[in-house]
Amino acid sequence: MGYISIPGRSYQPPRENPWPEAIELQESAHPYHDWNGRINAECYAPNAAARILYERKRIVSMVNNYARISFSFGPILLFCKEPNDPAVYGAILEADGESAKRFSGHGSAMAQPYNHMVMLLSNERDKRTQAFWGIRDFKHWFARRPEGMWLPETAADLATIEVLAELGIKFTMLAPGQARRIIKTSGRNWQGSGQRFR
Repeated sequence: MGYISIPGRSYQPPRENPWPEAIELQESAHPYHDWNGRINAECYAPNAAARILYERKRIVSMVNNYARISFSFGPILLFCKEPNDPAVYGAILEADGESAKRFSGHGSAMAQPYNHMVMLLSNERDKRTQAFWGIRDFKHWFARRPEGMWLPETAADLATIEVLAELGIKFTMLAPGQARRIIKTSGRNWQGSGQRFR
């Protein structure tokens, strides 16, 4: 039996007008009030209740995709989802619990740096601050400590990895070209990729 890993990364920039602290009408998101609502309806919500179709496109089952993939949600998204779409918010939290049961106590939700900062471009203090607040935010929403942290653009350097390790993060995702050596899950021999962290 083969395995495939599918990561889902979800992030939206802040859209609030700072004066009224509310998202104003965004006409380009029609028929929705704003792009947070449109993206939620077209992406996040369907993944919380994905349809399994059979002959003649009849729905035979529904599945919460978040329970079967690695996923992360930026702080702004969950903050908006809790009051604006409690059903999707609840499905995301339930998916993490369901995945923990399926994967020997390891939930599928991953943390991410707090402000979507490209970590390898930041100094050591900013790396630490972004990771620390990303962990704190994750604990607030998921009521557990994260094991993994998705890095924006999967951009990493050794200094970032060291900060994550010091803060108790056990893994992140990399492209094969970012690692010094890689090994296939079915293999025994390590292969050099020709690149490595600086």
